[in-house]
Amino acid sequence: METPNIFWGVIGWMIFWGVLGSVVTRRRYLHRDLDTTNANFTGAMLGAATGPIGLVPLWLRTPELTNRLIVLPAIGSVTLIAAAFAFADPGNNCVSNGAFVASQITNGLIIGIIYGFMALGLTLIFSILGVVSFAHGEFYMIGGMVVYFVTAVWLPGINPLLAVLTACLVAFAIGAAFERLFLTPMYEGKVDRPVEYGILVTFGLAFTLQYFVQAMAGANPVKARRFFDFPRLRWPSAEDPWLLRSSRGNVELFDTVSISNPRFVAAVICILVLIALLGFLHRTWTGKALRAVSQDREAAAIAGIDPDRMNMLAFALGGMIAALAGALLVQAFSWLPQVGNIPAMRSFVIVVLGGLGSLPGAFLGGIIVGLVEAAGTGCIPDAQKAASYIPAYGMVVLTLTLLLRPTGLFGRRFASGAHGKF
Repeated sequence: METPNIFWGVIGWMIFWGVLGSVVTRRRYLHRDLDTTNANFTGAMLGAATGPIGLVPLWLRTPELTNRLIVLPAIGSVTLIAAAFAFADPGNNCVSNGAFVASQITNGLIIGIIYGFMALGLTLIFSILGVVSFAHGEFYMIGGMVVYFVTAVWLPGINPLLAVLTACLVAFAIGAAFERLFLTPMYEGKVDRPVEYGILVTFGLAFTLQYFVQAMAGANPVKARRFFDFPRLRWPSAEDPWLLRSSRGNVELFDTVSISNPRFVAAVICILVLIALLGFLHRTWTGKALRAVSQDREAAAIAGIDPDRMNMLAFALGGMIAALAGALLVQAFSWLPQVGNIPAMRSFVIVVLGGLGSLPGAFLGGIIVGLVEAAGTGCIPDAQKAASYIPAYGMVVLTLTLLLRPTGLFGRRFASGAHGKF
């Protein structure tokens, strides 16, 4: 039997037992009047990873579906797919080239951190306002455009961090003004259908910002200069003594891992800002007020918190976070007024994957999407096809999430008046 046939045979086996495990596991838990929140996901992953060996004990015992029981089958499924792929195409770079694999994983983690950071803003807005902002990509675009014009047109030679700060302030002001003018009526009983209104008005903001920037700056791509001229990072070096070596002195495990300077700088700043944001949410009175409104708006109002002010702050902070991601990445990519479309789509995928209203889920979801994209682009031999498929990887992740675990990795069913918990 040819190895590609073996590969597709393994995939077919996993699909069959995954579907069967998802359907039957949910029915078993319903029959015993048990919680079915994670039944589809656990049954599908356990079936795909172990087939009847793992499913039969699960159906007979119907244990509580803890996080450990959920994560382990998922890891097993991924491992089985990787093993089948390695057996089917042993000459692929993802199988035979350790340096290539290490570089793909490292860069996938870095871009995943940036993805997750951008999705934090969308999660924050939904958690407080209960509105999915369709203008999130435009805030991302605004951040990059402000940095470009400040550093390359208006004030050449200025410290790029000051330009990044300017972009954050501009986005914060736009978000605060928009929320006060157009979203506040939703909470004052002036809008009959607030959900539809929120979608339409944020769509309107997206079109306004995109075409306003295009009218003012043109449609030609721009790019800011590199913020810091660091040397290209290479880790580990060939001289590191702990690496596995052959008798001829060649590195067997991998040679080097190269990391893009602009992406590395962006990822480091994103992590620092994330730590500051978590400290703000958990250590300050305003942050605790935001968390209280996200859990129960009415109870927070009774406790003396002004929900309308928290709404304005949340929308402004969410837009500022997206703008910060754009401001950091304008040094790495060409910038257009339409540049925010694909990052916005990725943010929606990440928010659903991580769980609506969950900040840790959004960050972890971003890392997962980054790794999936890195694996997809690296393991497809045709580089042109691999690059064209990048937007599709997120859609595959979104589809599987909606089918197997609609609440996301850290999602939960919300109580009345609550939109999220972080």
